[in-house]
Amino acid sequence: MMRIRPVRDADLDALYAISLATGSAGADAGHLYQDDRLLGHIYSAPYARLAPDLALVVEDEAGVAGFAVGAIDTEDWEARLEREWWSDLRRRYPDPTGAPGDWTADQRRCAMIHHPERTPTNIAQDYPAHIHLNLLPRLQQQGLGTRLLQAWLELAHERCARAVHVGVNRANARALEFWARQSFQPLQANGGAARTAWLGRLTVG
Repeated sequence: MMRIRPVRDADLDALYAISLATGSAGADAGHLYQDDRLLGHIYSAPYARLAPDLALVVEDEAGVAGFAVGAIDTEDWEARLEREWWSDLRRRYPDPTGAPGDWTADQRRCAMIHHPERTPTNIAQDYPAHIHLNLLPRLQQQGLGTRLLQAWLELAHERCARAVHVGVNRANARALEFWARQSFQPLQANGGAARTAWLGRLTVG
């Protein structure tokens, strides 16, 4: 039995674990990080804490194994993170020094905490909502990603989101294929990280 449901406070550790287990272009990133919560600090935990009304999880007999989280207005969300999320983490994690090419995986994520990558302005304005969706391998290839996405899109549409975007690591071929099957189209970004592929679609249709 599998079900999709709203996130609960008790799910937070699972979200951190899923973020790590899918954090290397969709594969397990556990061997790359000393701190196993860094990825979740960036990609899942703030949504569960600050926007739980737009956070869904997939649960099976073994527990929570996937999530879909996001925000309706990306520019507002990034401003909110500055006000309510990053400051505490910046006190806990030092801003790395030295040459970025010499940084560890942990240091690269610490740099993202101190210097968050902004969504390209044209994408944030034309496709204001955004989503992060991850499933553990045991739930993949069963249509659950599609069901989870549709459930999240319905929530976003109810909150008057008209269009949504996603940023995908270009090295994650399976993720790019998934989003293409869900009618997400490639977007031209004015700026932003070169490793990120931006895709978008309307929340309905």
